[in-house]
Amino acid sequence: GARFRTLTDWLDARHSFNFGQHQHPVDRAHGLLIVNNEDRVAPGRGFGRHGHSDMEIVTWVLDGALEHRDSVGNHGLITPGIAQRMSAGTGIEHSETNPSETDVVHLIQMWVPPDRAGLSPSYAQHDFTDALESGGLVPIASGMGHEGALVIHQGAAALWIGRIDAPVPIALPDARWLHVFVARGSIDLAGHALTAGDAARIADASGLAVTSPDHAEIIVWQSETSVA
Repeated sequence: GARFRTLTDWLDARHSFNFGQHQHPVDRAHGLLIVNNEDRVAPGRGFGRHGHSDMEIVTWVLDGALEHRDSVGNHGLITPGIAQRMSAGTGIEHSETNPSETDVVHLIQMWVPPDRAGLSPSYAQHDFTDALESGGLVPIASGMGHEGALVIHQGAAALWIGRIDAPVPIALPDARWLHVFVARGSIDLAGHALTAGDAARIADASGLAVTSPDHAEIIVWQSETSVA
């Protein structure tokens, strides 16, 4: 509830870090994660065509569907379980819209800077549903060589997602910086109770684990360096 909020007639967005007109000195980033937006987009509405450059952007849908179109010819539909990675590189324009006439789309969009500028724009998406059903954390997007993950152009960052269905501890990666966001349900992290929308910003993470009393979904960014 302490996050920045953008509220319009079609968008209800919460921002974990500085975004747009929302600026605060302590909310610039955590490790390499500079954007963690939780968006709810009304039926038939969305973000019109707009541009990005030199940014690795990962989108994860919790409910509903999000349609992507971009200036280099990519077209994709993202639904729960499917992750999308867009490398803006030298410049790309895209739109993100809710194709449903009845349902709100609920999504998390996350940005990390690339480790080198001037890349060619690119796009990829993958369905991780089966991997997530096996339990534990699943590498979703990584520049650190994690098998099966979408490749991002940032060698010091990785995104993990876990769906927790029992009070069995789920180990978190050891990392210089760790950002743990609760997308659904509630968790216990080192004695701290966190519920949907809460996050933990951890430095020098080692030997940590989470449990959940119910069904929870967590989004974890691992960074080995920082933008600061």
